Amino acid sequence: MKAPTAINSTDAPKREGSRYPAPHNEPCMHRTKHVLGDVFGLDQFGVNLAILQPGAWSSQRHWHENEDEFIYVVEGMITLSDDDGDHLLSPGMCAGFKAGNGNGHCLKNLTDKPVKYLEVGTRSANDTAWYSDIDMKVEVLNRVNTYTKKDGTPF
Repeated sequence: MKAPTAINSTDAPKREGSRYPAPHNEPCMHRTKHVLGDVFGLDQFGVNLAILQPGAWSSQRHWHENEDEFIYVVEGMITLSDDDGDHLLSPGMCAGFKAGNGNGHCLKNLTDKPVKYLEVGTRSANDTAWYSDIDMKVEVLNRVNTYTKKDGTPF
């Protein structure tokens, strides 16, 4: 089947909520990701249009050993939380996170309106992500995620 040339971003398949184990999934339950890259058959990097409802987080604060990440704010005001503190981002602003840099980061919608941003990231078949504020890590082997505590103990 041939991939389309162009689409409306909100027509792309969407993922809602979080795959994190409870209770770590709670801050991320009101997020939606329109999975744009898959529509076009992209496999070297992922692209999502993410929407955070008021109070929602993009993720727990984390960093990847093998994946670069980039975000671009489309609509609304969003707070980037990283090792240096909180940074307010407005439409047109962007941020990037180099693989292996150890700077735990996440986005939080602390406003009363939905926020939209694009996220772009490497699609490594194998990776480990570390969560800065909680006892959790995820190991990705052949693109399958396994969440454990940092010592490897299962949830």
